[in-house]
Amino acid sequence: MLKTMKAVVMYEPGNAEVLKLESRPVPVPQRGQVLIRIKAFGLNRSEFFTRSGNSMNHATFPRILGIEGTGIVEDAPGGEFNKGDIVATSLGGMGIAFDGSYAEYTRVPATQVQVIKTKLYWETIGAIPEMLQTAWGALFRSLQLKKGDRLLIRGGTSSVGLAAAAIAKKHGAFVASTTRRADRKDMLMANGADEVFIEDGHIAEDVKKGEKFDKILELVGTTTLEDSLKCARENGIVCMAGIVGNSWTLPNFHPMRAIPKSVYFATYAGDAGDFMATPLEELCQQVAAGKLHIQIGKTFKIDEIVEAHKCMENNEAGGKIVILV
Repeated sequence: MLKTMKAVVMYEPGNAEVLKLESRPVPVPQRGQVLIRIKAFGLNRSEFFTRSGNSMNHATFPRILGIEGTGIVEDAPGGEFNKGDIVATSLGGMGIAFDGSYAEYTRVPATQVQVIKTKLYWETIGAIPEMLQTAWGALFRSLQLKKGDRLLIRGGTSSVGLAAAAIAKKHGAFVASTTRRADRKDMLMANGADEVFIEDGHIAEDVKKGEKFDKILELVGTTTLEDSLKCARENGIVCMAGIVGNSWTLPNFHPMRAIPKSVYFATYAGDAGDFMATPLEELCQQVAAGKLHIQIGKTFKIDEIVEAHKCMENNEAGGKIVILV
């Protein structure tokens, strides 16, 4: 008898209601692939863009979304993993080129799977892979963060922003974060921020009253990028690694005018190799020991995926949204 699973399938771009819970055959792994029984996965803004038809990476349909997932190895024909291993996977075409994690099972290349030896709850494990990969990669690959750096996180209440603040603080940086809501200042301070700016799209003038920043992690995106460039000191680095502002492009961008002299502009968008280079197990150990705080916003069940996407789209979570399967 053909084994089936619950899966969230979309047949065309649109609003959250295009996500349909269906019964699908459980995929059969070949050598070099891993079948993972999904236990939890985080929602990502890139999935919102794919769902709405505004992604730079165009998916083919029908498609099961989900660029990351955590769970238990069900089968690895090539012997790369043992049945029952707790694992995480992310990127590499998940949810775009091939079906992703919005399902009870997913089949992925063995080369993009990490074993995690941890006793953390699934809602915490599910929040970790893509969030920490992005924060870690942006901080240490693109921004080259060092102890003593002054770091500004634009979009501080996003899940990546919160993770980046916690990681940077642990590495000895001075951390400033932005938020549009004054009532979230205490949350940011508790999460590692030393200073908080209330976001209005134009904080450069406030920054100039104090000391500029060595490193700036731009997570809002193009809507605040030019202002962020003005917040960097000479020889500082600005890295755009997010698009919370929902705009991919910057009209009438004049680099010679917008980028101050001796300020460096970089981007970060991780791939499967970056995911595999992220020390997930080490970071999980820090989370378990209370040395690294992970801000989980809301959790949903897989049959509540429409409500979860609406929550993400409206920026209502206050942290990472995790789906339990």
